[in-house]
Amino acid sequence: MATPPGLAAYYDAPIDTFLRQSDEHVLGMLNRDGAMQAQVEAWKEELAILRNALIDVQGHLCLEFTVPRLGSRADAIVLLQNAIVVIEFKVGQKHFTRADTNQVWDYALDLKNFHAASHHLLIFPVLVATEASGGSRPFGQPSEDGVYPPAHCTVAEFPALMGSTAVLRDAPFDAKEWIAAPYRPTPTIIEAAKALYARHSVAAIARHDAGAKNLAQTSQAIDTLIDAAKRDGKKSVIFVTGVPGAGKTLVGLNVATQHSEPGSTHAVFLSGNGPLVAVLREALTRDELTRLRGTLPKPRKGAVQEKVKAFIQNVHHFRDAGLRDPAAPADHVAIFDEAQRAWNASATANFMKRRKGVAHFTHSEPAFLLECMARHEDWSAVICLVGEGQEINRGEAGIAGWLEALAATQTPWQAFVPPQLSDPDYGAERALRALGLANRLHFHSDLHLSTSMRSFRTEALSTFVRAVLERDGAGARRQLQSLEGAYPLALTRDLHAAKTWLRSKARGNERLGLLASSRAMRLRPHAIDVRVDVNPIHWFLGPSDDVRSSDFLEDAATEFQVQGLEVDWACVTWDADLRFAPSSWSHHNFQGARWTAVHNADNRQFVLNTYRVLLTRARQGMVIFVPPGSGEDHTRLSSYYDGTFRFLSDVGIPVI
Repeated sequence: MATPPGLAAYYDAPIDTFLRQSDEHVLGMLNRDGAMQAQVEAWKEELAILRNALIDVQGHLCLEFTVPRLGSRADAIVLLQNAIVVIEFKVGQKHFTRADTNQVWDYALDLKNFHAASHHLLIFPVLVATEASGGSRPFGQPSEDGVYPPAHCTVAEFPALMGSTAVLRDAPFDAKEWIAAPYRPTPTIIEAAKALYARHSVAAIARHDAGAKNLAQTSQAIDTLIDAAKRDGKKSVIFVTGVPGAGKTLVGLNVATQHSEPGSTHAVFLSGNGPLVAVLREALTRDELTRLRGTLPKPRKGAVQEKVKAFIQNVHHFRDAGLRDPAAPADHVAIFDEAQRAWNASATANFMKRRKGVAHFTHSEPAFLLECMARHEDWSAVICLVGEGQEINRGEAGIAGWLEALAATQTPWQAFVPPQLSDPDYGAERALRALGLANRLHFHSDLHLSTSMRSFRTEALSTFVRAVLERDGAGARRQLQSLEGAYPLALTRDLHAAKTWLRSKARGNERLGLLASSRAMRLRPHAIDVRVDVNPIHWFLGPSDDVRSSDFLEDAATEFQVQGLEVDWACVTWDADLRFAPSSWSHHNFQGARWTAVHNADNRQFVLNTYRVLLTRARQGMVIFVPPGSGEDHTRLSSYYDGTFRFLSDVGIPVI
């Protein structure tokens, strides 16, 4: 596996070299893309400020320093002997805003978390408002990882502030090696979608850990299979599996962007996850409008939205179009996200009869979608992105539904699957055997993603959650040791303490979130009402002072609103729908005024999968709130909650 390139700056040089070079030389390096005059004037002012502040500082200077995961550039980076100073200039600004503070904090955190040579260095973020006359603040106390809270600084104070960081002494590091060191970002799905839509490659924005399956490698395997289907005039179904948070959606978006231009290989990204589609569409629209700002003709939001809608579609709309029009779809490549959530024949027939007026519909959703793509006379490719243990609703066919549809159809589809699809968790053994007997099954090892990217601080989270849900206390304790120091976990029976813990952890624009099962009907005494219709666009994209935002920790999102998405820090609220009993988990629904036991095996699995989704949403850390119960409320008896709390405590989750 090739070593990825390091980070890049438009200009970098030792500070003493920078001080000798002319502004014209430095500006020539910075203005390589033909910036607008206002930007050039801002650079001139920044250079003057830096020349005055760095006279007595020994180190290395980087200007316009690219931060790929965030899709932006830091104004300046000063490399000292054992520290990094990240500087953001706000030229002409009189005040230090929260948004600007979080911006420079995010740059510092990105280096700390994802740049190999920065993990063990002190990092000082600095915000300079060039017209400010007050409002300054010095560096506070650093966090455990060595990142200081951002300092606010006027131009007059900037030289002294740089002097205070320059006195640090330790073993020096080589600036050129630092710049060339591997950058292994782990973007959120929203960040990834924006970067890919802007034509960045998955290799540029995704981690490249030596022990992790390379997303670029999986994407390349899919591209090769698509090219082969086109070349040979074949029809192929490609299955991509992975643990929660492994980057399956990221792979799908990458393939879609690589085949997004009109033509015979045009691809469409399809998802039945309404919140995911809504959030990604809105995020891409906002990002595209920002990129087009200042261009002529002036971009219209409606036009940008239509373009984005063609790229990311709701799978049900795609299905309905196929029902109305018997012609082949415009796309030769269809990527189905969370394919295991497609409806079985019974659920599809019921929907068609009730909502579409179509009686006696006999296809399952996978069977009908395959039939639509089979209408192409020459070739087509279907990519199914499959989550492990992610079915959370009645009527979902699971991945076996796709394989059974393939085995039953007369169209000579060829199936390419990772060996892991044979695992019992996928419930696909019988269907795989049928495809194998028909000589239509091909195993491909590059189609499985085995390492979680969501929880970038540790790869053990999904394994820990699996052990918890399998009631494997010893296994959970072992995995918890792997999480220690890398992925903070806490357990509490006090919701206020849980929220306080979350707020103490978040820095910069890191996202908080309150999560609950859609069956968690008895959290209402704790002001958590899952019947409230959370708008995922406001919840995931709203600013932290918006009461509808996840950061406000007021509205709890359920598994249906967060599946496929993530937050940085989560509070998972654990209600009595899933209870730890002496011999097994006890599964319950709340109906009317009381809890009722869930007896159906599929429905019990849905309850477990709900908590699997909730417990794997947080990228950086999580607190679990188990209510204390009430002796005065028969629906919230302490016995409903105590066993769960004891089990989670016994496996070693710290109690706060």
